[in-house]
Amino acid sequence: MKHLSKVALLVAGVALAACSQPHLDGSGTGTGSGLGEAGSASDPTSVAYFNETIGDRVLFEVDQSTLSEQGRLVVLAQANWLLANSDFTAVIEGHADEQGTREYNLALGARRAAAVQELLVSQGVASNRLKTVSYGKERPLEVCSQEACYAQNRRSVTVLTAGLSS
Repeated sequence: MKHLSKVALLVAGVALAACSQPHLDGSGTGTGSGLGEAGSASDPTSVAYFNETIGDRVLFEVDQSTLSEQGRLVVLAQANWLLANSDFTAVIEGHADEQGTREYNLALGARRAAAVQELLVSQGVASNRLKTVSYGKERPLEVCSQEACYAQNRRSVTVLTAGLSS
């Protein structure tokens, strides 16, 4: 019984420690660069500045992977930041709302991430600094069956990482 109590205490301690860790990319999903919110939002070379001032996410319309004008402006700003901060690479996450099948939403998320990647590359960001991943509907920011929730989940998120990938 003593051993079981120690194990339970250890598990509880690990769980509490995990809960106290900040979300690394600011999205609430806990995925990200491992850099956390490195730096200050007032430092133009920091991850925090990129996430808060430049903008790390782009929203899409229903069943669309074409960038809106506002989305295009965000990605152009991301390209400028990445060109000025060449020590960073990025993973572009594609997401979808909960409507539709898992397979459809994975493909849609992939198209959304690719649209962002293509614009970044067209602006001069080296393709070896960018990777894409689709989460489809698997990582929603909002969970409810209303348009306001769906709209927040139809997105791409640019997550910064340090160092060039090979």
